[in-house]
Amino acid sequence: MNPLDPVDAAWLHMDGPANPAIVTMVAVTAKPLSHAKVRSVLEQRLLYFERFRQRVVEAGWPLASPVWEDVADFEIDRHLHRAALPAPHDEAALVAFVSQLAGQPLDHALPLWQAYVVDHVGRGSAFVFRYHHCIGDGLAMMSVASRVFAVPRRRTVRPAPRPMGVLDLVLQSAAAVSSLAGVLLKTPDPPSPFKGPFATGQQVAWSRGVSIADAKAIAAPAGAKVNDVLVAAVAGALRHYLRRCGTDVQQTTLRAMVPVNLRPPSRMGLLGNAFGLVALDLPVSATTASRRLALTKARMDALKRSPQALAMQALFDLFGRGPKALEDVASFVFGSKASVVLTNVAGPRLPVRLAGVPVERMMFCVPHPGEELGLGLSLFSYQGQATLTVMADARLVPDPQAITQAFEREFATLLRRVRARSRRRA
Repeated sequence: MNPLDPVDAAWLHMDGPANPAIVTMVAVTAKPLSHAKVRSVLEQRLLYFERFRQRVVEAGWPLASPVWEDVADFEIDRHLHRAALPAPHDEAALVAFVSQLAGQPLDHALPLWQAYVVDHVGRGSAFVFRYHHCIGDGLAMMSVASRVFAVPRRRTVRPAPRPMGVLDLVLQSAAAVSSLAGVLLKTPDPPSPFKGPFATGQQVAWSRGVSIADAKAIAAPAGAKVNDVLVAAVAGALRHYLRRCGTDVQQTTLRAMVPVNLRPPSRMGLLGNAFGLVALDLPVSATTASRRLALTKARMDALKRSPQALAMQALFDLFGRGPKALEDVASFVFGSKASVVLTNVAGPRLPVRLAGVPVERMMFCVPHPGEELGLGLSLFSYQGQATLTVMADARLVPDPQAITQAFEREFATLLRRVRARSRRRA
């Protein structure tokens, strides 16, 4: 038995009765998948990671703590399932299938993952993979994906980190404490359509892919990054949805908890959670798409210079060392400071294969754990396209497709303005 890392333990205990802390990946193929071949791939490549052969049990006295325990009678067929979509076998049917799964907890008597080979998705199939957040964050699961999927390998050279001196550590720690205090002292996000009592189900939707090349073209004149453009488009989509629900966007704030990777080079390729959180004020009150992009860039730049993510990671480490009751209180406190979770994961740039079949699209759904955050938003890039996926409480946001469609329109607006400006200069 090996104890969970404290941060992983914190995520284990983050489950809510209606919103388990489970990440879902969806891969869509143009040709049918073979269940037998997928099974063989998972046996050889997924089970290489011992976490997928272990369950979590609470052990110890006087206070039990979670540990990883090998499952002696592990059977992959308890985790890998086969399903088929009803007619007309289209994307809407796949979305409904993933939504049905999204609110279902995993069996804690088993390793905390499950997978589905879904037949009759158009002319092909889908592979749906669900895992508990305590196993790893998005970057960790990209390491898993690089083994499960046939990913073309590129040699990358990472610069060696600069050693930190004692003064660096002291200054960084002091700044982190100050930054954390700033988060705790923030006023709670006001009531909105994204906050309130949860239902017993989830709704999922995803956008059409938007071009990363187009995002770069939008970003360049503003001196922004691709991530700034995508987040600004999300802010515009949420502004549209709030107005559609009758919210006075000029008089409201909307804060997102955004994960920031803190994984050191020594932990690359390993499972577990190694990220902090920053609180980002989304510019939903800005009246134009260009202004929303400018504000997003400025706020993202400020957060990049802030030690807030490091402070939040340290706090999760502390919570993970205590009883679940402490984490429940902390979850409530931090949940009140924001309304949504917003994450961005870079997937493979080149096309990949699963069990020999090319993968056309890949999406991720992130959970919205806690008692206040009713909306999880994930941006995932694959093969030069970025997709926004929404996972939301079924009562609070029964129509998440309205958000993904607004995201597409906001991105198109930004692109039209850049192209129009380029034509005028020509």
